[in-house]
Order: sequence, then structure tokens, then C-alpha cells
Amino acid sequence: MYFFYRILTAIGMIFLAPYYAFRTWRRGEPLGALRERLGSAPPGWTSRGEPAIWIHAVSVGEVLAAQPLADELKRRFPERAVLVSTTTETGRRVARERLRSVDGIFYFPLDWTGAVRRGLRAISPALVIVMETEIWPNFLREARRQGVPVLFVNARISEKSFARFRRWEFLVGPFFARVLADAELFLAQTPEDAARLTKMGAPDGRVEVTGNLKYDSHAPEMSRFGVWLEGQVRQQERWPVVVAGSVAAEEEEAVLAAYDIVQRRWRRALLILAPRKPDRFDQAASIAAAAGWRELRRSHIRSDAPLDENADVIVLDTIGELAGLYLLADAVFVGGSLVPAGGHNILEPAWFSKPPVFGPSMENFRDMAAQFLKEQAAVEVRSGQQLGKVWVKLVEDRGLRERMGRAARELLLRNRGATARTLDRIAAVLDGRELGA
Repeated sequence: MYFFYRILTAIGMIFLAPYYAFRTWRRGEPLGALRERLGSAPPGWTSRGEPAIWIHAVSVGEVLAAQPLADELKRRFPERAVLVSTTTETGRRVARERLRSVDGIFYFPLDWTGAVRRGLRAISPALVIVMETEIWPNFLREARRQGVPVLFVNARISEKSFARFRRWEFLVGPFFARVLADAELFLAQTPEDAARLTKMGAPDGRVEVTGNLKYDSHAPEMSRFGVWLEGQVRQQERWPVVVAGSVAAEEEEAVLAAYDIVQRRWRRALLILAPRKPDRFDQAASIAAAAGWRELRRSHIRSDAPLDENADVIVLDTIGELAGLYLLADAVFVGGSLVPAGGHNILEPAWFSKPPVFGPSMENFRDMAAQFLKEQAAVEVRSGQQLGKVWVKLVEDRGLRERMGRAARELLLRNRGATARTLDRIAAVLDGRELGA
């Protein structure tokens, strides 16, 4: 099966290399971005001192989860460089914004034998830490051959992914078991994730439960724009402010329908609408305008002039500012959950004691969402109409809003500690100690 996979990826490179070259040119990225995907080290990188620690975080969510771990690794192992790779452009941008303690940020090599071999040799890491569960067979195989241990940290297997595996297990089961055997250790978020990894072929004794690193994230910081907007909201007596974050494609209409319910009650309301992906910025603004709302794009707002008092909707078309803006909210919605997208991080509003509201599709955060609902620290809705009614109830009932907000923050603080447990296992690998000792 490895033979066929390697042939397939080699053929794929014939098409992927020109695609990435064209995309690099179209987006105005430096040529180094393509070189990194083909196995080059980050610009200016030279191996020095003790071998580096390489963290791979595919996109925004994994980057944010990696932040406390990266900071602690730098503190605990100051003699080692810490490098972070991402797969997506947005992940790279957030990494540059948030991971200020690391020594280099670059694109993860494509899973082609030549690219991963060059990447591993260029960096020559002491170990590789893969956030969550992005499994690349060629990378794992080459890492093992070069004697580089790979740890899967904050590992999870969604119900959908596991169901897909079980459906095709007769065909891919032996291959998966062989691939997973190339990893050194799997540190799972929950016992259920650990059980699924074992059933998929992860070797006995290499799967442990250490908890969810997202609970250990730092409190979000307000950007300069957020500070300016907070002042404008107070001066203009805009109230309530509702924030819809990480909104996925086809959720914009539902969010705007919910906001319409709020606006009918409070004409001075303001909606901050934050699409999850940059390729939805234009579309989200167009949808808001077509629905009759006076929309402003964050990138067009000048902080040296007052906020347009007639603005109904601010479309947040920037990366890295959403989390801090939850502080301004009287009610929130965390997107990717009214459509089958798996949901997004509900801890960001919880940091500010804002009870998260989300839809039923929370597969990527199933245990976290269930715990929040059980503790009455969040609300689940199934439509834009229901979302609007919940927003109105939370705005009207300050006591309810504050009780739920306190419960959300207390739950977040109570579940911290995964980073320390994870660091202990990483240290054991670096020290060459027997795992499980």
C-alpha cells in the first residue's frame, strides 16, 4: 500500500507544484513559500546548538492551541530553537501574529517523499510535534527512518472521521495501522479520542490522555482597533453589541436574520460579523449589503475618524482580531455550527465571561460543547430565528447573562493543566526516557 501511496503522491506533485507556483504568484507571496512546501527550511534558519523542536499546526485553530505549548517549550528548553510550520496561509498569518516566542515560521512540506526528506534534513529536529491529528504517511515514514520521533499532541478523532474509517477499514485498516506505528506517541484530548486512535491501529502503550490544550490558551488581547471601537461604542451609545465569530459559508443569512430580531428591539444595536475564512470576506459584505444593512468593512474603517453612526454591521475582514472583540459583546455566536462544519472554539468568549451560543454541528469540540451545555454555560440553537431570540433573552436578562458567563469562565479555568502534562511527556522523549516509566 505504501508503494501505491508514494506513486500517487509523486504523480500528484506533477500537478500540485504548478498549482502552488501559480497560487504563490497570484497572492504575491515570496518564492520562498513554494520552496518551503518543497522542503526548504525557514529563511535565515541554520541549525545551532541543541537540535530544534518542530511544531506543526495546520491552520488557525491548531496555531492558537499551540501557543501556550510553544511558550512553555521555550521557557523549559531555552537551549533549543522552536520552529512552527502551518499548512494554510491564514494559519501562517496568525502564527506570525501570536507565536512571537518561536524562532521560525514556515510552510509544512507537501507529503511527497523528496519534499519531506529535504525538510527533515534541512531542520534536523530533535522531535516533531503534530497538533491534533494530521496524518501524513510519507512524512511519518521518513521521520522514523531519520530517527526523528513524532508526537501527536492534543490528538482527536472526530465522530465523522472515525465513521469514515470504519466504513473503509477493510481496505485501509492495515495501511493505517502501519502508518500510525511510525509515530512515537499520541497524547489524546479525551478517553474517547484515545479509544478511537487505538481502534484505528495506534500501537498499545503509545496512546495517553492528557487533556485539551485549548483550555490552557492565553486570555485574548484587544487590538488597537478594538480599543478604538470600544470608545466609539460608548460615545455613540451603541447598544447592544453582538459578535458573530468564525462564521462559515451559508451561515451569514442566518446570523443576519438573528440580528434583524435584535435590531427590531434595539435600533442602536451593532453587529460584528467575522467570517472564518478570508475568501468569505467579500461575500459576507455583499450578503449584508444585499439584505439592506449599512455594512462597513473593518479594513476600510479609519481610526482617525468617528465610526459611521448609521452603520449596522461591521464585517471583520482581518485576521487575529476576533478573540479580543468578544470583550465588547453583550451576546455572541460561534459559527461553523449551524452548518455541518464541525464548530469552532467556544473558549474565546468564555475568557471574557460571555456565554457562547452555537449550533448543533460541534463535532470538532463535542466534549467541550457538551460540558458547557451541562454546566448551563452555553446555549445551543438550530436556526437564525432561534439565535435571534436567544440573543434578545441574554441582552434583556442581565442576571442570566452574568450567571452563564461566570459558569463559562469557571469551567475554562477548571479544565486547565493539559500543557503541563504534555510537557512532561515531551521532556521524556527528549531525554530518551522509557515512555510509561
